[in-house]
Amino acid sequence: MDLLPKPDQVVSATGNVAHKLLYGGLADLRPMPRVLIDDGQLREVYHYRPDPAVPETGDPVLLVTPLAAPSSCFDLRRGCSLVEHFVAQGRPTYLVEYGQVSFRDRNLGMEHWISEVVPTAIREVAAHAGGRSVHVVGWSLGGIFAALTVAHDPALPVASLTVLGSPFDLSKVPLIAPLRPLLNLNLPPQLRAVTRAYQTLGGAPRPLVRWAFQLTAFQKLVTKPLALVQHLDDTEFLAQVEAVDDFTANMIAYPGRSFGQLYHRMYRGNALLSGTFELDTPDAPGSPDGTTTIHLSEISCPVLVFAGATDGIAPVSAVRPLTELLTGAREVGFEVVPGGHLGMLTGRAARTTTWVALDEWLDRWSTPRPLDGSEPDPDAPPSAPRADRIGSNRTRRYGSAASRAFG
Repeated sequence: MDLLPKPDQVVSATGNVAHKLLYGGLADLRPMPRVLIDDGQLREVYHYRPDPAVPETGDPVLLVTPLAAPSSCFDLRRGCSLVEHFVAQGRPTYLVEYGQVSFRDRNLGMEHWISEVVPTAIREVAAHAGGRSVHVVGWSLGGIFAALTVAHDPALPVASLTVLGSPFDLSKVPLIAPLRPLLNLNLPPQLRAVTRAYQTLGGAPRPLVRWAFQLTAFQKLVTKPLALVQHLDDTEFLAQVEAVDDFTANMIAYPGRSFGQLYHRMYRGNALLSGTFELDTPDAPGSPDGTTTIHLSEISCPVLVFAGATDGIAPVSAVRPLTELLTGAREVGFEVVPGGHLGMLTGRAARTTTWVALDEWLDRWSTPRPLDGSEPDPDAPPSAPRADRIGSNRTRRYGSAASRAFG
């Protein structure tokens, strides 16, 4: 809004304020309708109802949520919902989320998600979709879980893997880098404050998770009141702020053991940068020491990696190393897109950037169902690469100069 507002800006601002006061908000926060198809311990797998006007076609897409974040990351609000976008295209769309984490879940470690939750969700989605391979799409820690799951079990029915905003070099994360010397100090147990805190609390409680997420965008948090005043006439801007506030308000706790593994192995040890990850599997055959080593080089399916240009949680330099670790993947694409950690996935600009690139990738690696109704050949190669395939166009419509393709 201009410093001296124009008449039409005054009218728009007045209408927005009135709508906010009378109806409670401008954002359409109705979740897309879905049906539960499978559940277990901290595992809920949903199938989003297809649009009656657009029949479902192609391979299914499974959205993998991160720990501590609500599934609304994929379904933020109508008009800025990746789920809504997929359903409108007729893609069979599924999601795995984990429900509310409580103190009784404190002993669950990352192996629960990597060995149980995500692989079970992939198999259930493949079965529900008629035996078709699954496009797995994970955001943030969900992308790390998805990558480690596919590496841990290469036999899973996975058509492709997409990782969005997932840091694999934690030393490049701005909030962690200055603290790394302190994290690596060899302190006596009684002085290890973080360890003692999460063990006492049974994890990271919801208020702490919410505060940490807000801290990553501290500057925006401080300037938010001024930004709201400056955009009182911009309905879309105000609706997006409301939706992000609702997302942040519904953060979920971390289980104690999982938080401890993240803290010690990733934040302190930066384990993912080596391309391997030690998974605790005391009951697994062939692991006499109670651990199994996961190698990211075992991923053979095509992989697309996204980084947000202004992401403060997973900057480009923290995400890019994953592309160098996927030495066994059939093809690796890397895209830098506008937006911060959440904005790159479901911001207003994502509709014409991230989602477009993701659509191209899914279409490229999907097996179309023959017109005669017969089953597709699972061994058939994907469609031939186009001249403007992912990562090859240095002048993409959103100016991703840092994007490139990896053979």
